[in-house]
Amino acid sequence: MSRPAFPRRWRRLPAATAASVALLLLAGPATTGTAAPPDREADAPVALERSADEQADVVEVTVDGTAQLDALVATGVDLDHHVTPTEAGIVVHAVVTPTEVAGLKRMGYQVGAVLHDADDSAQRISERDATIAAHQAENRAYTATLERSAATSDVKIIRADYYTSGTNQVLSVEAKWAQGQTSTSTLTVARDSGPGTEIGSGGTQNISRFVDAGVYLYHRGAAAVTTRPERIQITSPTGDVAVAEVKEWLPIPADSPEGPGYQKDFVTSYLTPTELYDRIKRLADAYPQLAEVVKLPYQTNGYRRKAQVVLGGTTATRVAVDSLAWGHEGGNDITVELAAPGAADQPLSVTVTGKAIRVSLATDAAGAVTSTAAQVAAALTAEAGALVTAYTYRGDAGAGVVAPVAPTPLSDNLKAPAGVSRDPHPVYAIRIGKYRDGSRTGVLAYAQEHAREWVPPLVTIETAERLLRNHATDENTKQLLRTLDIWIVPSINPDGGHYSFYDYASQRRNMTNHCAPGGATDALARNSWGVDNNRNYTEYSLFDGYSGASASCTGDTYAGPSELSEPENRNVDWLAQRPNMKFSMNLHSSGNYFMWSPGAYATPGRISAPRPTLAEESFFWGASSRILTAIKRHRNMAVTPARTGPISDVLYSAAGNSGDMLWYKYGIYAWNFEVGTSFQPTWEEAHQETMEFSNGLVELLRVARDYDKDKKRPTSTLSVTPSATEGAVSVRFDVSEPAAVFYTLDGSRPTFESTLYASAGIREGAETLTVPTGTKIHWFSVDAAGNIERNYRPDEDSKTFNRGWATLPTG
Repeated sequence: MSRPAFPRRWRRLPAATAASVALLLLAGPATTGTAAPPDREADAPVALERSADEQADVVEVTVDGTAQLDALVATGVDLDHHVTPTEAGIVVHAVVTPTEVAGLKRMGYQVGAVLHDADDSAQRISERDATIAAHQAENRAYTATLERSAATSDVKIIRADYYTSGTNQVLSVEAKWAQGQTSTSTLTVARDSGPGTEIGSGGTQNISRFVDAGVYLYHRGAAAVTTRPERIQITSPTGDVAVAEVKEWLPIPADSPEGPGYQKDFVTSYLTPTELYDRIKRLADAYPQLAEVVKLPYQTNGYRRKAQVVLGGTTATRVAVDSLAWGHEGGNDITVELAAPGAADQPLSVTVTGKAIRVSLATDAAGAVTSTAAQVAAALTAEAGALVTAYTYRGDAGAGVVAPVAPTPLSDNLKAPAGVSRDPHPVYAIRIGKYRDGSRTGVLAYAQEHAREWVPPLVTIETAERLLRNHATDENTKQLLRTLDIWIVPSINPDGGHYSFYDYASQRRNMTNHCAPGGATDALARNSWGVDNNRNYTEYSLFDGYSGASASCTGDTYAGPSELSEPENRNVDWLAQRPNMKFSMNLHSSGNYFMWSPGAYATPGRISAPRPTLAEESFFWGASSRILTAIKRHRNMAVTPARTGPISDVLYSAAGNSGDMLWYKYGIYAWNFEVGTSFQPTWEEAHQETMEFSNGLVELLRVARDYDKDKKRPTSTLSVTPSATEGAVSVRFDVSEPAAVFYTLDGSRPTFESTLYASAGIREGAETLTVPTGTKIHWFSVDAAGNIERNYRPDEDSKTFNRGWATLPTG
């Protein structure tokens, strides 16, 4: 029998632990404040300026309270996700250049210590390059060793582990082959069937190569066996042979959801978007029965720019020149020269030879240059308009006389290697599941809305690897893939991601320049362009009057010209529209937060987007406790209750964020990870964060599976206690699990249109009703999966609802 329909999204909720709910609801709200920001009105935001040649640092900024924090956000300043109430005020982390720091100080903000600078980001890149180079050197050394000794096999068995999983017996093998860097061949493992038996008597299994960031590491694979082997043998495609003994694998503690021999730890370095997409394509190729790569419908605008240059020193004498062609398509080959003719009374003229543009400047009777920036810009556009367009600097009249400039190349200023595409970029997802036809409960995980956040994409890759590598040998993983339709997008914003890796480590947004002509469109503004993809969605956005996003095309929280203006955001919307999608996780860094809706409010008055119902909030807390426990299991790192809860409660308003769109528009239970303590931590720390938050992402999948399998009906009771109001009593409903309670006080039959039992307030738990003594109360409860207490049918003539009286117990 099909489940009945229920109002709003409550029917979509997975079950969670009521005890965890009660504990977590004790956490209090964020600190508030009423002070106006220093030296200006709260409703008059000031945009900060950024120079293209400056790198950004992460610095501490202290504000008096949340009113001043909202005013800081309104400036468009780029805030990290750290918001920490202290005795001195609220301490936040801002990602700012020296010019922006000076602007904040002029506005009266208290700027403190530098926490992360450009040298730290450069060191992360160096670590990544060194790690990859070390693997490559290891491969070369290994191959050279084999070549020096003809008697040595070109295949080496690294591990041969036998373990049991429930009633299953499993053999896991890892081996390294000299040709693995270039050859895609699998290796065949032959095994015996126990002591004294022949190799091959226990059967064979194939292992496939593991390539990370373009570097071959080894071959690996696991398979079920019917008896424990003692020895294995691998014969390489070249005919060389290796033999090894099989060892017992140490069991994982019994209380872990990961079965014995559970495979994990699959990432070895930071990965660029190109590498992330290559990785999921290889995974899908290796497991075609369980996974496929899906190209999302909207391509990005591309890691590309027009070639540009700004000639001149002062604002009035500057001439900005842009190529018509993209830099990589010929714009970078253009040069511009401003030449003094060396003679009197010469007119302004422009000559074009191939892609070399020469401007001969006008002179007066004394031979002095008289051409202004406005005149030179107009002449360039008129005479070299097939190659370039030119304009004065940011709307200035350009009345200053220009100085001669030697031939100067235009450049798109992009530094990524040629292997990074400059064309509009497809965005790829890996879809994982035994049944990928929309019939199973859908879960979406997506990362890198913000380009500089390098750890979250690794969490998605690690999780995809765990799901596929463990499917054959781990029963829990097998059940996840049979029950769920899992979509993983490792990089929503590949253009910005590439720009962060190769050009400007602090890049938050995509690369699209929406600044209007006459504005900050010149080369000196190149690090200030782009849309904040996590401010460009449809619900409770800047365009709806909500706070926490910028209308400035150079603001780091720029919401874009309109909702869903960006292809990156339209891709998320396309994924969310799938009817079976019930859960999502948006992976960000940093700050060790765990958050959900509402994520935005309007000011003044802090008018919040609608808050979840008591039942929905109870689910959020209960499921979150499961996920956070899984994260803590890795190294005992706890996300605190103060950093767990609705975005706008524990962080700040973020108008137009993706979690709000998924929750309010599509009824998807949507969370945000804020992974770790830095955007680009050392690799040692990044690796640990990847492992622990992958634990959490897998636990979300288990929550989703529990929802899918939940057939248990909730129970509820009525609690009546004395009231301070004469002639009245206090009434509460207690439920066995997160469940919505619908009730009546007039003796009528309860339905879904009856009053819904509510929360007492933000983070306060259930309300207490004050009703006249002797009131007849009818009610029923419905849990996350749509199971109704006592099989009551509120839309039919059913009588199995609960009945009670508002009277104090006797005795």
